Amino acid sequence: MASQRPIVLITGASRGIGAAVAQLAAQRGYDVAINYRSERDAAELVARVCRDAGAAAVICQGDMAVSADVIRVFDEAQAGLGPVSHVVNNAGITGRSSRLESASDETIRACIDINVLGALWVAREAARRLSKENGGPGGSIVNISSVASRLGSAGEYVWYAASKAAVDALTIGLSQELAGQGVRVNAVSPGITRTEIHEKSTGDAERVERFRAKIPMNRIGEPEEIAEAILFLMSDAASYITGTNVSVSGGR
Repeated sequence: MASQRPIVLITGASRGIGAAVAQLAAQRGYDVAINYRSERDAAELVARVCRDAGAAAVICQGDMAVSADVIRVFDEAQAGLGPVSHVVNNAGITGRSSRLESASDETIRACIDINVLGALWVAREAARRLSKENGGPGGSIVNISSVASRLGSAGEYVWYAASKAAVDALTIGLSQELAGQGVRVNAVSPGITRTEIHEKSTGDAERVERFRAKIPMNRIGEPEEIAEAILFLMSDAASYITGTNVSVSGGR
């Protein structure tokens, strides 16, 4: 029997911000589809936490850089829970940090494939499924950008910053296309947040703390704080908000 609760599909939800969104959504009355690419055990753990909060939860393996996987993940989410009404377009990577001149083709390509093409594939499928014009339930899409899109990430990953600028443009354009079809499209731009992505990209476990002095609030963000902004944009409290990009960055 299909769920009567709103249903959110979160890409890249086995760890970090995606996992925090899934867990908070479960607490706030959503059923949750948790997409992961390779870390099945981590995704299962997130699903277990969601179920303990009273939500129905399914895990859906798929690489969001592959359009066929995107379609299959939406199909699996609907089969397991019912029609998806909210999508958090979160899957993304930075690649190994360096100056642009030192970055390999493979590093740049992998980042663009998931952060730009993947975000487009997910947004396109969400538009097809959610749009009332297409028989969908309406709802919302929240794209995960980054303050890097306006800061540039010089010396670390300029290509990543460029990929997130593409997400910003996607948010504006798609919000206008779907505004009359019952679907709101917004973005959240996290600043420095305490997740594993920093050490994975740089090999430097202290990177996060070294950025503290550059943050006006003089502290590092937590994934749960980013999740709060995302859940607000998904909620009816944000019913007149679309095409907006919320910076959650401690003032940076």
